[in-house]
Amino acid sequence: MAASPLIRSLTGTARTAYELGSGTARAGVALTRSGVVRPVGPGRLFGMGRALVRYGHSITAAFAVGAARHPYRLAVVDEDGVTTYAELEERTDRLALALLDSGAGPGAPVGVLCRNARAPIETMIAAGKTGADIVLINTGLSAEQLRGVQEEQGLHTVVVDQDFLEIVPAGPRVVLTSVPDGPRPAGDRALDDLGSMVARGGPGELPFRPEPSKQIVLTSGTTGTPKGAKRPHPSTLAPAASILSAIPLRAAEPVHIAAPLFHTWGNAGLLLAALHGATVVLRRRFTPEGFLGAVAERRCTTVFAVPVMLQRVLESQAQGWGSEHAPRIVAVSGSALPGGQAGAFMDRFGDCLYNLYGSTEVSWVSIAGPEDLRDAPGTAGRAPAGTTLVILDENDEPAGPDVEGRVFVGNDLPFDGYTGGEADLEERNGLLGTGDVGHLDAQGRLFLTGRADDMIVSGGENVHPGPVEELVSGMPGVREACVLGVADDEYGQRLAAWVVRDAGDSTVTADTIRTKVRSDLAKFAVPRDVHFLDELPRNQTGKVLRAELPGRE
Repeated sequence: MAASPLIRSLTGTARTAYELGSGTARAGVALTRSGVVRPVGPGRLFGMGRALVRYGHSITAAFAVGAARHPYRLAVVDEDGVTTYAELEERTDRLALALLDSGAGPGAPVGVLCRNARAPIETMIAAGKTGADIVLINTGLSAEQLRGVQEEQGLHTVVVDQDFLEIVPAGPRVVLTSVPDGPRPAGDRALDDLGSMVARGGPGELPFRPEPSKQIVLTSGTTGTPKGAKRPHPSTLAPAASILSAIPLRAAEPVHIAAPLFHTWGNAGLLLAALHGATVVLRRRFTPEGFLGAVAERRCTTVFAVPVMLQRVLESQAQGWGSEHAPRIVAVSGSALPGGQAGAFMDRFGDCLYNLYGSTEVSWVSIAGPEDLRDAPGTAGRAPAGTTLVILDENDEPAGPDVEGRVFVGNDLPFDGYTGGEADLEERNGLLGTGDVGHLDAQGRLFLTGRADDMIVSGGENVHPGPVEELVSGMPGVREACVLGVADDEYGQRLAAWVVRDAGDSTVTADTIRTKVRSDLAKFAVPRDVHFLDELPRNQTGKVLRAELPGRE
């Protein structure tokens, strides 16, 4: 039987770029340069090809390919120990059989409500072997929000850390990630645990080609029930190649994923790590000391994080990893990266920082590398290979350099809509709108002003809080800030600022903030309300919880 184009690409032939279907030689070169595409012996090639035929370009396939290609390499290191690729493959085969026996599978989704550890990885892999859709649940949801998720997604099973058991609604089958201390909680729910399921799951036959499952990522809305964004598995390696064209990962190098695995960015890091045959290093909870220590101890060359984690590291007195154990890549996404924070981090830890701008719906839009972050602080970067980035003006025409408009993007990872049937994103000529406003400079670098729906009209003037927030955040003595519009009886709307000062700083006052904004921007951009807080309320990915800001009413 002739080898498929995808299998032939794994042998490192010169046809890589064509067979990946990315339409760009640059993307093919990225895969070869990173070591994803390289010569493989015929014995292992057969196992790799079999995994791809069975599971497509999914997280399940990535780890199955790893088990065939490098079975004895460490796949996951967490606080419970280490697991090789071969061990992970065997455990997830048994877990998949147990899931099927319990009724999970096509049409019976599996939810994952876990902190970063091997359990959510095993669940994602095993669910893919059954054909069940996976719903990645934010660990910061309330019980009410989770009930809304259950009603919309119709979860058959929820795999959950015991810490979150009390918020899981009645209905789905509950599987704990570990054996609980003491007796299992009583009630009408069928409690199980992953270890018991693995022990009893097998021997048996799994479907050779299960129904293609979808990964459903919940949008990071800060109020109400989060929407479920359906993400089909890609049909080629082009999406990975696009990211690799701007972020130079290398095969077999350990990767620390600090970003939550339930978030698009943490999940993307997991897929890229598996694709590269990396050892994935995880910690359940983020602390600056643990973050730095994990990188140094396991000699991680790549880190996936969210910007607020970098801020916490900068603020801490924790010792750095030192030049001997410094990673080549610290890649962040999930919330805004202030220009000043990027420079301060690289001043301390070296020019290793990469910032990806995107969203749950559109995936990636642009990537800023260290050079861009140095030369143009505050930039969101450039469109990577295979990505179209356009700024449209109010007439839906492409805007010129430095002209502000709405951000639209097209890439190789399609959005399959929301599970609840909500209205799709704004679309123009096959490109999806991000909902953000920004401009491109003459070098093609993107600069974001902020969300289009954050624009307010105050006394007849259009005002966007983004530039005000950036200005206030960069003031000496200010640790972080948030600026938003609030209702105003006289002017319709006005800006308000919530500010966290550096510890012990008393020089920053409401008047100094207003004076700075009036001097650098405009009178109508001055925030009339200034609230000083000990910290901004944030979710797990660093986004500010606006509903929890005092005085927002």
